[in-house]
Order: sequence, then C-alpha cells, then structure tokens
Amino acid sequence: MTSVSLPRLTGRMKVIGMGGAALGAIVTSVAVGFLYPAVGGSLKVSFTSGWVNAPVIVAVLAGFLVVYTRIRRRHASEALRWLSEERAPDERELRATLGLATYHVKLDALGWSLSAIGFAVFNGVVFSWGLGAVVGVTIWFGGETVCALGYLLYERALRPVTALALAARPTGTTSAPGVRLRLAMAWLLGTGVPLLGVVPLGVVGAFGWTKNPTYVDAAVLFLAIVAMCTGFLATVLAAGAIADPLRAVRKGLERITRGDLEVEVAVDDGSEVGQLQAGFNRMADGLRERERIRDLFGRQVGREVAQAALSEGVRLGGEEREIAALFVDVVGSTSLALALPPTEVVRLLNRFFRIVVEVIEVESGLVNKFEGDAALCVFGAPVAVTDPAGDCLRAARNLAARLARELPEIDFGIGVSAGLAVAGNVGAEHRFEYTVIGDPVNEACRLAELAKDRPERVLASSAALDRATQSETEAWSVTEAAVLRGRLGPTQLAHPEFQAH
Repeated sequence: MTSVSLPRLTGRMKVIGMGGAALGAIVTSVAVGFLYPAVGGSLKVSFTSGWVNAPVIVAVLAGFLVVYTRIRRRHASEALRWLSEERAPDERELRATLGLATYHVKLDALGWSLSAIGFAVFNGVVFSWGLGAVVGVTIWFGGETVCALGYLLYERALRPVTALALAARPTGTTSAPGVRLRLAMAWLLGTGVPLLGVVPLGVVGAFGWTKNPTYVDAAVLFLAIVAMCTGFLATVLAAGAIADPLRAVRKGLERITRGDLEVEVAVDDGSEVGQLQAGFNRMADGLRERERIRDLFGRQVGREVAQAALSEGVRLGGEEREIAALFVDVVGSTSLALALPPTEVVRLLNRFFRIVVEVIEVESGLVNKFEGDAALCVFGAPVAVTDPAGDCLRAARNLAARLARELPEIDFGIGVSAGLAVAGNVGAEHRFEYTVIGDPVNEACRLAELAKDRPERVLASSAALDRATQSETEAWSVTEAAVLRGRLGPTQLAHPEFQAH
C-alpha cells in the first residue's frame, strides 16, 4: 500500500482550516470597515470597533486553533486508522475517509456561525445594534465563501488518501458533490455571495440612505475586488478538481491507443468523476483480458486462424483452397519415452516444437495441430499466399537443417505435398477446430513415414514440385517412385539436393 504521511496530511488540513479562518477574518474585518459607514453608520464607531474587535478576533482564532486542532486530529486518526495499520478500510472507515472534507467544512461552518452570532451580540452591546447586524451578516457571508473555498482545498489535499481508500474498497456510489454542484457552489459562494453585498449598497446609494456617499463607492469597489479574487480561486480549484482526473484519463487513453494496455488511473474522487476513473480502469481491465484471450486463442489455433475468426466471425464448414502441407514426425518416440524421464521427454519435445513453429512462421505457414510427437503444418490457409508449395518446400529444407544442427538427440521424418484441399472449421457449434482435409495432408503424412528411413529425412511429392516456383524446385532432385501406404498407384518422390540456411 502506498504510504501517506498522516502528520503531513493533518498539517495540511490544519493550514487550510486556520489559514482560511485567519484570512477570512482579516477580509471580513476590513469589509465591516467599508460597509458600516456606507450603510449610514458612524465612521468613528467603525474605526473604534476595529481596534476593540482586533484582540477579540485574535483570541477567538487562538481558541479555535487549540480546540479545532484536537478535534480534527482525533477524527482524522479514527477515520484513517486503516491507513496507519496498513490494511483495507472497513465500511465505517471508508465512509469516514471519504467524508473527511465535508466533516472539516462542517466544523469550519460551525465556527463561522458561532463567530457571526458572538460578534454580532458583542458589537451590538458595546457599540450599536446596527453595527452588530452589519458585523453578523458580513461574518456569515464571509464564512460561506471561506467554507466553499475550504472544501475545494480539503478535497484536493485528501486526494491521495481517497485514491488509496477507493483502491482498497471500491464503491459504486458517489460520496462527494458532483460536477454541477461543485461548479454551482464555486460560483455562488465564491462570486455570488460577495456580489450579493453589492445589491444593498446599490440600493442605499440610489436612494441616498447614507451619511457618507463616498464610502458607498469604496465599499462597492472593495466587494468587487473580493468577488474577483475569491471567484477566480474558486473557479480554478473547481476546474482543477474536474480537469486533473480527466487529464489522467485522457493520457491513459493515449497510452491505450499506442498499444500499452498496462495502464491504470488513480480513483481519487468520490463523485461521478471518480466513477469515470473507475470505469476507465474497468475498460482497461477488459481490454487486457481480451488481449490475453486473443493471445491464448492465437497460441491454441495459430495467429492467422485467430485473426480470421476475430475479423470474419466463425462458421462451420470450409472452402476449397490450393494449399501445401508439411508433416513432421519424431522417430522412435516410444523408445525415447522408455529411456528418459517424462520431464526430459517433455523438455525435448518442447524444444522440437519450438523449432518447428519458428521455421514455419518465418515462411508464412501455419502449425495447424500438434499430434503427440508430430505436427501438421499448412501453407495457403487460412491466409492465401502467392507460392504455398514453394514456401512449404523451403520450410522443409530449413526445418531439417535446424533440427539436425540444434537438436541432434531427436531423429525425424518430414513429408511435403501440395494440391487442392478443404480448409475450414470442423466440429459442433459449441466445440470446433480449424483444420485442413484432403489428399495433400494424407500424402504428406505418408511421405514423412517413408522419410524416416531415408538419409535426407525429407521427402516431397512431384505434385508439390509442380506447383512451386523454379527457384525452389532447383533445390530438389526427383528420384524414384514409390507406392505409399493406403494408395494404389506410385508417387514420384523428390528430396533436397542441399539444405537451406
């Protein structure tokens, strides 16, 4: 589990809470100094109240710092106990973790509400209830703005913890304000509330309900500056809370389009943005699973067969194709099994088949099936090639050379034939395989049997040579004719004059 420093996290939360409270207190105090004279109050009273309220504000902030720090630390330690114990959170801890930002904002809102009531009463008793009303309303509106900005900052600071919690215990429901609510909250509390103070000032100025007309203009200008600053900050934070996860998803999509499926984005948001992140991860998981299935499918039936099935669909039946067939069989596999341990036999057969697959695929052929210690290889199906017979003959020479050079402990026989055959899917609707059926396959199998007793270990039929290009047939010599097992007439045989490299 990725480590997150709890002291550092709680320190950030404390800075956000107390920093916002201190800055909000300063701005609110200055706002009262502008607003009270503008709405008809005494400038002298406003100036005097500033000096009287200043030490009280400092004392209140200090008290909140002590009390709130203890409350925040205790709540955070309980909510994040799973993190310090390096385990997955339970349901209660998950809800508490995802609700940390909301909890801190509620705590801040309580503090601002108490402050609004307390300072309104204090200024009403000491100075005038008109000043108390202005102070109370200003603190209330200022607290709403600070809480809105605070929530966005809390949520941003808690993203690493949110990501760990949702990774350890995914949830299909939203646990944070959505995009619409965030944007509305950013505008309303970051811009709307400060501008709301401009409305009564405009009414006061329009009807002349003030003893200090000059202060109306100053108050409007001050509130406009506050609205611009808080509105800009709230918009940047709200946009970042949405844009950052979307940017991560976009970069993930770019990696997927480049073929990199090992990509995952952190789910660090409890709203529908987090559901989008989780949906992207599920999509990436599905693509990886599909690619694993495609890879296994290709390994089982051959990449060409798999690609044809994926692009064209699967149907039973076949079509007549001009193909070439190569059959390779191990000599003395029974005695080999008696002389060696089973694990050693398997190791040798795997080396044998690895060479077969490599040689056949280089010449654009398909290893259609493994039959015990033998393999049937096809050229010209399912993908048509220009010279299937020539490719098959060349592969036979290369295969014989590599097996003799790299695997001398295994003897073999290779047979090659070519002609018309039926290639397609054979079986039932729920279980079938791609195969090639026809005389070339049977003839290649019989030639492999006969080749086991020949020094070249490779035999081809004249039918294969007749269908190959001249450049390849020049590497073969036609010898005698032989009657293959299961046939009535003789078959003209050919063997390579030299081995390809």
